[in-house]
Amino acid sequence: MHELSMAQGILDSVIENAEKNNATEVTKIVIEIGRLAMLNPEQVSFMLDVLKEDTIAKNAEFEINEIPANIVCKDCGFEGVADLDNLDHYAPIVNCPKCESYRVDVKSGKDVIVKNIVIETPDD
Repeated sequence: MHELSMAQGILDSVIENAEKNNATEVTKIVIEIGRLAMLNPEQVSFMLDVLKEDTIAKNAEFEINEIPANIVCKDCGFEGVADLDNLDHYAPIVNCPKCESYRVDVKSGKDVIVKNIVIETPDD
């Protein structure tokens, strides 16, 4: 259930940044979740909806975008998106979709990023 702790961390960060910018309300939050972050975007969204009650983000809309895992294969040189359809979320081992080697460098797809926060301030 690490979606709950991740959602709490996201919301805490959003509220902290909004308050630093004198926000009266957070209206939209754009989040990117990498496929290898091992988070279920629907569960994160649900948790954010529950946690935002009684905060300045209580009316916020969440946009969650899933980011593919981009890799470079050390054996065949393949560069591109890893096939994660049969990935075991308990042991995320990524292999090359071209030569099936496990000797790959993951270039993107592990991160959780708050990409954008839309706020209202007293001057709006």
